[in-house]
Amino acid sequence: MNPIDQSIHKGVSILTGDPKKAIIALSIPVIIAMLLQSIYNLVDAIWVAGLGEDALAAVGFVTPLFLILIGLGNGLGAGVSSAIARRIGAGDRRGADRAAMQGIGLILIIAALITPVLVFFAEPIATVLGAGDATALTAEYARIVFAGTPFLLFASISYAIFNAEGSTKKTMYAMGASAVFNCVLDPILIYPMGLGVAGAAWATLISILLVSALIFYWLFIERSTYVTLRRSEIRPEREIATDIIKVGIPGSLQFVMMSAVAILINALLVTTTGNDAVAVYTAGWRVVLFSIIPLIGISIALISISGASYGAQKFERVRSVHKIALGYGLLISLILTAATWLLAPYLAMIFTYSPESAHLAPGITAFLRTICWFFPFVPAGMFSSAIFQGTGRGVSALILEFFRNIIFIAVFIWILGITFSYGEVGIWWGVVAGNTCGGLFALFWVRRYISGLIRCG
Repeated sequence: MNPIDQSIHKGVSILTGDPKKAIIALSIPVIIAMLLQSIYNLVDAIWVAGLGEDALAAVGFVTPLFLILIGLGNGLGAGVSSAIARRIGAGDRRGADRAAMQGIGLILIIAALITPVLVFFAEPIATVLGAGDATALTAEYARIVFAGTPFLLFASISYAIFNAEGSTKKTMYAMGASAVFNCVLDPILIYPMGLGVAGAAWATLISILLVSALIFYWLFIERSTYVTLRRSEIRPEREIATDIIKVGIPGSLQFVMMSAVAILINALLVTTTGNDAVAVYTAGWRVVLFSIIPLIGISIALISISGASYGAQKFERVRSVHKIALGYGLLISLILTAATWLLAPYLAMIFTYSPESAHLAPGITAFLRTICWFFPFVPAGMFSSAIFQGTGRGVSALILEFFRNIIFIAVFIWILGITFSYGEVGIWWGVVAGNTCGGLFALFWVRRYISGLIRCG
């Protein structure tokens, strides 16, 4: 097949063009979208915090499981992005079309299997997660949120399709719309309508339903994407499905491991300090997730750019893209570290405005001034994983995450928090130490991998 006529689609032209411009052009819309989404997450936590520590802890107990769902969608999304981008780089547009539709088919099958379990067994799940006195609130929140699983996963795969072909502005518009809907609905449903923590869950569900309708319109009615989706191709094809799964399943398992560690952290915090410690960690970690959004945006762009470069067998470009991204990432991380340290007391205030949560302020401040030291090592691990995923090496990315979460973070939080009896502060420093070791290990491995590609190419 002839190489792609890049004039056909602006996103593809950017994807296969100058690496510096590609990283900036493709990552900025994703960063804006995720910032808007995280503003909602922060706003959601702020409104829920007004209900007291049990309500905030309930959201905290559901968060790890919800992150598994997000991870499932993002992991399979990485597989879809990689498969599409590599075919675009190789000039196989028809193959890119089929990979996109296969991704949607796979995620719908998975959603049909797991949604009933999450909804009908919400209370036993909350008990297993250690919610304790907050079990009823946790189950109430979980049932509503998890009812939207099929739409959440559909949106995740759709974002992957947009990102793979360089249409990241569509991702920005959709995620931005979801955040706006949530921000508007949250206070109305929580307080005036008197739904409490369930109102936050309903706001999430309604917003994802509305955004899914918008995405469906773009993909199947307006057909404004580079890839063309045909319903007849939704049935699994072994070759393409395998190509997606070999990156997607390891990618999803990365998030499962992260969520497993989050569950372990919650359990250790309850054991050492109590539900207040979970509330502190939940609030503080939302600030962390918000802060690293620019790095996540760059990593999402890296999957598509490195995939297209690999598909075109331009291995030196893979090295160049990784190096450029690391430069941007380190600069951003150092700024984040300084800003978080200086602004920690003020950031804590946004979660402690009510009499019920005011006593959490010192703890959140201390958490932020500890956890900020892990920022400089995030790009090394995150961007290295993106390179492996983009080039179709999903298992390698999974191994990196295994070392970071299980070998490093889990061990450090146990040693510092339990063995040395430093409690919640030891757990915080364990996260910092584990991420640092994981980032350095990832950087060493991916550099060896890229050098091997260049030698063999």
